Amino acid sequence: IVARGQFCYVILNRYPYTTGHVMVVPYEHLEKIEDLPPETRAEMMELTTRCVRVIKRVYHAQGFNIGANLGSAAGAGIPKHMHFHIVPRWQGDTNYITAIGDTRIMPETLQDTYRRISAAWNETE
Repeated sequence: IVARGQFCYVILNRYPYTTGHVMVVPYEHLEKIEDLPPETRAEMMELTTRCVRVIKRVYHAQGFNIGANLGSAAGAGIPKHMHFHIVPRWQGDTNYITAIGDTRIMPETLQDTYRRISAAWNETE
């Protein structure tokens, strides 16, 4: 866990699309975004915004894909527990979606990503 809020927490994605791929997850296990209490939805957006700031600072990301796969039909890996993905992007990146042979290249270990993001978290509002 990179950071904890009152209603949500931030974690690294175990199988990142890019270095710095994090998720904002509510503590409450709910499938539908519309079932989340308003304060949880608000904190999810605040934490998502802070993730963007931190990742820009640490990795100099030039853009982001931010979203949620809601339900099995949408490709949710954990359909009973909705969450947001924050995926940093750079001009010309090619590793966003696995394209060949179900192989991804991780230019940085998850441990290193955790150390870098955690260190910058408290320095970034």
